[in-house]
Amino acid sequence: MPDQPEQIEAPRMGEPYLLTPGPLTTSFATKEAMLRDWGSWDDDFRVMTAGMRTRLLEMVGPGAEDHDCVPMQGSGTFAVEAMLGSFVPRDGKALVLANGAYGQRAAETLRYLGRAHSVIDKGDYLPPRGHEVAAALAADPDITHVVAVHCETSSGILNPLQEISDAVRDAGRKLLVDSMSAFGAIPLQVCDIPFEAMVSSANKCIEGVPGFGFVIARNDAIQAARGRSHSLSLDVHAQWKTMNETGQWRFTPPTHVVAAFLEALRAHQAEGGVAGRGSRYRRNRDVLVSGMRKLGFETLLDDHWLSPIIVTFFCPADPSFRFAEFYDAMKQRGFIIYPGKLTQVDSFRIGCIGQMDENVMRQVVRAAGEALKDMNVTSAAPSQAAIRERAKLAN
Repeated sequence: MPDQPEQIEAPRMGEPYLLTPGPLTTSFATKEAMLRDWGSWDDDFRVMTAGMRTRLLEMVGPGAEDHDCVPMQGSGTFAVEAMLGSFVPRDGKALVLANGAYGQRAAETLRYLGRAHSVIDKGDYLPPRGHEVAAALAADPDITHVVAVHCETSSGILNPLQEISDAVRDAGRKLLVDSMSAFGAIPLQVCDIPFEAMVSSANKCIEGVPGFGFVIARNDAIQAARGRSHSLSLDVHAQWKTMNETGQWRFTPPTHVVAAFLEALRAHQAEGGVAGRGSRYRRNRDVLVSGMRKLGFETLLDDHWLSPIIVTFFCPADPSFRFAEFYDAMKQRGFIIYPGKLTQVDSFRIGCIGQMDENVMRQVVRAAGEALKDMNVTSAAPSQAAIRERAKLAN
């Protein structure tokens, strides 16, 4: 049984809530864990690294005994590039499933790496579907790997990873998952979704701080990646080999970040693990969406595709609304929101993850209403052009 979930803390005096998909608001205990210095070669830190790897493997459930966890220094994008450069062979070909900025970034990474690839681009409003993946794989036998984003945070879509995985498995290809903003709150079990490798980051749903990502991959795939990477620093096989032989990171590790992450993992377990964390985030989303809709805002997505990670809202069409002013007004009230990343319409995003609960989200809605009033915005409804664009692209 998990420990009793801890009460959500308010930020320290003068510190705003980060309503972003990471970095995000962390607990005081997680921050406090960084107050001690650790020797990167010391046995105590080796034990910390080993424990972290073990606990992350446990989160992917039964079947994890055939996998290993390899932490990689840097941001989440570093970890994604490490995965693509290590697991897509130089003579292989990847099919990238894109419906936002992060799928497009994966394709851009493959271009930099010189790996052959094709893209299914669904735009900003819709997820890639299993039947589309199956058709693409049937049409191109050269495709060896499929790259899927678990939660596309540029729009907030939670992609249907199960049906994508089924299509990949049925076609005898290999699945690479960018679960950067979903792992820890959305289930990802290897017995249900047999991935070749997946990546996530310390500063997302486990609520640590930025500084490293991690790759969870099949042992045989890691072994097959020897000599394949384009990069010294981003070589997953070399990092794995060194860690398993010495317990150490190859290059200077983010020691304080690891210490903070272990505290975050403890709190994650106390909250009930993936199920408990995901439940809180869903409550956050539901309170946020309900309240913002009452103010007149509209979500980019239909309810069916709304993730519990981040929600994209159309900007109001009212001529008095300017996002920069709205951002500043929200910040003055203690909330840092996120600009939109859509290509077709003006939007902004509000994250549901981090050390926040539904009471905080009610404060967010109240702050948004006050900001609109201060700006003399009488309607939060989007433009008819934005609505038409959504209807056109969502069909």
